[in-house]
Amino acid sequence: MIGLYYGKPEAPNRRDMADTEKFDKVVREIVEDVRKNGDEALLKYGRRFDCPTLSSLRVTDEEIEKAVSEMDADFLDTLKIAKENIERYHKNQLRAGFSMEGGNGVSLGQMILPLESVGTYVPGGTAAYPSSVLMNLIPAKIAGVKRIVLVTPAGKDGSVPSALLAAANMCGVNEIYKCGGAQAVAALAFGTESVPAVDKVTGPGNIYVTMAKKLLYGVVGVDMTAGPSEILILADETARPEYVAADLLSQAEHDALASAILVTDSEKLAFAVQAEVEKQLESLPRRDIARASIDNNGKIYIVKDMEEAVEAANAYAPEHLEIAVDNPFDYLNKIRAAGSVFLGHFTPEPLADYMAGPNHILPTGGSARFFSPLSVDDFMKKTSYLYYTKEALDKLSSRVADFARREGLEAHARSALKRAEGEKA
Repeated sequence: MIGLYYGKPEAPNRRDMADTEKFDKVVREIVEDVRKNGDEALLKYGRRFDCPTLSSLRVTDEEIEKAVSEMDADFLDTLKIAKENIERYHKNQLRAGFSMEGGNGVSLGQMILPLESVGTYVPGGTAAYPSSVLMNLIPAKIAGVKRIVLVTPAGKDGSVPSALLAAANMCGVNEIYKCGGAQAVAALAFGTESVPAVDKVTGPGNIYVTMAKKLLYGVVGVDMTAGPSEILILADETARPEYVAADLLSQAEHDALASAILVTDSEKLAFAVQAEVEKQLESLPRRDIARASIDNNGKIYIVKDMEEAVEAANAYAPEHLEIAVDNPFDYLNKIRAAGSVFLGHFTPEPLADYMAGPNHILPTGGSARFFSPLSVDDFMKKTSYLYYTKEALDKLSSRVADFARREGLEAHARSALKRAEGEKA
């Protein structure tokens, strides 16, 4: 049963976190194996963890065509609507560079450029996520990335779910490889005979994927290190218990490690939600996973008022934050840390998972304090530029040299002065 407590939830730095030490050695061994042995290692791990008869890594054009032909027209329409909404939202994130005149022969600026190549990771295992295909690929396409690669684990029969392939095809990405876990991240970082090395890896995954991204950051760029799914709901007496319970369970069914939390100033609502969670759990197909999540990580906190509830939400910095009150916009500008905010009684979290437009690849584990949702920015890089005439340099060279010498860097000082000296010679 979901636990019920009086007082505020613990801050993220005191939140129970998965013990990752036991995974470290395994991940390091896998990464090193892929670095040394390439495709041979990928096929070995693919046969061990995914498909015992896996014989090739790249998804063929025939497999993609077959997947698209198998999809029912109604779901293809759903994918199209979702794609259009996600595109419309993310196009607003595009930014231009800038240039400025510093005066007296000085020009400065910044270029914003797309990454040359990215590898997007889409999880497999207990569920298939065509929505994550859209959330990864669409902002990369909008950014103008030249080469986009998708990796995802093969199923037991060696295939990739048709819905994933159809979503990728709709986004115009057909370079897809059957590999998952730490080995897929390593392949994207180092490159193998089949899988190209890329500049950055995006997308969520399990603990092995997360630890591989941490380990390989610097060899390759990464978006964030995502953990288990989480939702925190702020609700008052106007919230409907059945809605709140359904939303808590929407995240609990993801993973036994997922967190589902309600913070409310209404004791009546708290007990009603507690009972409703139990009622709705019984009919869930993924009941065992949701039950483990609710029993271990599900919590209801009763606080003195909604101001304290908001304070708790900001300290917790949840992946998904729902504000289930009649006047949600009164609280929006008080939120300082959340991956994505869902306002009112009729904006359930799954709207953004699939159809609304904002990205559903979000910071977890309190990292919304310093990370942002996946966006077009994740597929761009910034380069500054500057231009000085000789006259402009002459006005500053002695000051640059003085600054450099105060830091003990004589070669820096001489570089700044050399052109002036050369002119005098």
